[in-house]
Amino acid sequence: MFFLCNNRDMRKNSFRIYMNAPITIGFAAICILALCLSYLTDDKSTALIFSTYHSSLLDPLTYIRLICHVFGHVSINHLVSNMLYILLLGPMLEEKYHDRLITVILFTALVTGIIHNIVQPNVMLLGASGVVFAFILLASITGRENGIPVTLILVAILWLGQEFYGMTARDNVSQITHIIGGLSGAILGMIFKKR
Repeated sequence: MFFLCNNRDMRKNSFRIYMNAPITIGFAAICILALCLSYLTDDKSTALIFSTYHSSLLDPLTYIRLICHVFGHVSINHLVSNMLYILLLGPMLEEKYHDRLITVILFTALVTGIIHNIVQPNVMLLGASGVVFAFILLASITGRENGIPVTLILVAILWLGQEFYGMTARDNVSQITHIIGGLSGAILGMIFKKR
């Protein structure tokens, strides 16, 4: 049996893929490209551009690394664990905050990079986890009413408790970056909400 329908009806029912969050997808794409470049250069690109550590203030790459460290990742597992959160939270935040999401990413990268270089100058920092935690707390603040939402308080208590507990573990996770990233998201969220 065949059904006849006009083009307008076909377009309405057709399946299509569309770009719902260009900033989020662009961020994820840069992270993927940075990891591929790292594999191709035997981690030299990561050390040169996609990580931050104490280096001369006269070196122009020092300033580039303060931002670009959020694009670098150690492995595919590291990348995927961060990108799951970015791709989950990013579209919702991008719908609410539009281009200001770029400000959140850049501000978080810069602040976490600077503080890391001061507090742990001999340790290399890379990864998007600071941005992930900025997104988590920013998502907790997102709402219609003024004031501090209960979800932000609950997320902050659980999350800060986990991060402070994590500081006692000997691992390669930078809890300081998580805390600073989360605080960056919370502060920017409160500023955005007032505007």
